[in-house]
Amino acid sequence: MRDPLSQFRLDGRVAIVTGASAGLGARFARVLDGAGARVVLAARRVDRLAALADELTDAHAVACDLGEPGAPTALVEATLERYGRIDVVVNNAGVQYSAPALDVPMDEFRRVVTVNLEAPFELAREAARSMIGQGTGGSIVNIASIWGMAGIGVIRDAGYAASKGGVINLTRQLAAEWARKGVRVNAIAPAWFLSEMTADSMFSDESSVAWMQRSTPMGRTGEEHELDGALLFLASDASSYVTGVTLPVDGGWTAV
Repeated sequence: MRDPLSQFRLDGRVAIVTGASAGLGARFARVLDGAGARVVLAARRVDRLAALADELTDAHAVACDLGEPGAPTALVEATLERYGRIDVVVNNAGVQYSAPALDVPMDEFRRVVTVNLEAPFELAREAARSMIGQGTGGSIVNIASIWGMAGIGVIRDAGYAASKGGVINLTRQLAAEWARKGVRVNAIAPAWFLSEMTADSMFSDESSVAWMQRSTPMGRTGEEHELDGALLFLASDASSYVTGVTLPVDGGWTAV
């Protein structure tokens, strides 16, 4: 029997990570690099991407604003030009607009849906074309949210909730369509994790943090490293018979 841990390795594979310039995206890139993958780092802030690329074993930075038309397709083309293949996609980039639903401008709602839902679909679709064409398939990991699994009235961001709910069902649909083509599509739904995006909106005051801790059966928010295992499992052959699944990493939040 081969070493069970070897199935978590990604040696020789090419992975795209969006939103890789900071926070969870940068962490995901480091985790995939540590497992042996060559990593394409995509985000708007080129200076941060370049610094991260220098830190990794074999990485390539691509400036990419996923709110712009055609940006996901251009990202796939840049990856294929550099490495000639795509094996893993981590759809991590996301934006928020926090305001009561009655006060959200429609252009802001559309912007959130464009970046959080439309762009992941386009990137997954174009990457899947390559994965199917190369004959080896691949793994797409969408970063959803527990916000896509339930309404959270005390935190007001209708666009984010709608987009992440869409990501979860998009994950199911693409998994069902591509399962026999060798492309697996799964999602991770984190709960309360400190990141660049949540630092101001959710972790900025003691009452918000206390509410998150109170609402979570484990009594605390997540630590950045606690997403590593879920990512490696879904990105690698360790989950070769898993598709269409959304894995909550939430300290028990969705269990109650």
